[in-house]
Amino acid sequence: MCRWFPAILVLAIVGAIFPANASVGKASRVGAGWQFIDQKGAPVPDVVVSLFALDAGVAAPAPGAANPVEVTQRNKTFVPYVTVIAAGGSVAFPNRDSVQHHVYSLSRAKRFEIPLYGKEETQVLIFDKPGVITLGCNIHDWMVGYIVVVDTPYFGRSGENGRVQVAGLPAGRYRVEIWHPRLAAKEFSIEAAVPLEGEAALAPISLRLKRDLRRTGPLDQSNYP
Repeated sequence: MCRWFPAILVLAIVGAIFPANASVGKASRVGAGWQFIDQKGAPVPDVVVSLFALDAGVAAPAPGAANPVEVTQRNKTFVPYVTVIAAGGSVAFPNRDSVQHHVYSLSRAKRFEIPLYGKEETQVLIFDKPGVITLGCNIHDWMVGYIVVVDTPYFGRSGENGRVQVAGLPAGRYRVEIWHPRLAAKEFSIEAAVPLEGEAALAPISLRLKRDLRRTGPLDQSNYP
């Protein structure tokens, strides 16, 4: 059963995620990569990929202290649009605008509210429950962003070229989950060979996406600070 909302795609792994001549053991480390395109063949950024070990012998690394990742308010938008972190991680919300923001989330995985705060002020929150958190601003209602919290240390997010690489994987078999805010299907599965290390091995995966309905500003600029 898929755990994320609004949409998730599960890739059923065909075979292992390491080269045939690699020895399986704690010292083995491999990488996996994907390239995502839309219905028109254009690259898709902000695809979140997370991998979950299927073999009992694959141990996850001990969590270490990490600096908060940043979700910045800049030009009255959330930057980046999509952020992915491991459960237990923290996120800083610096305001780089000259106006105040009032950031909030009503998502089940993390409900919070950061009341009005101004330029160069920062709030830091811990996200300890896996799930998708939708961000909004009570003042600028067109602002939207997403924080995806995963319960695995193996994850990545595609860049503007639609490509994502996940390195440092212990050799073994993995379930691969994919999320994007505009996936057209809420839940389905496909079988796909996992491309191995090196950009030349990246095989495009086509995603069916809904229209991007984001606004870059209010409908009536005169009524907003």
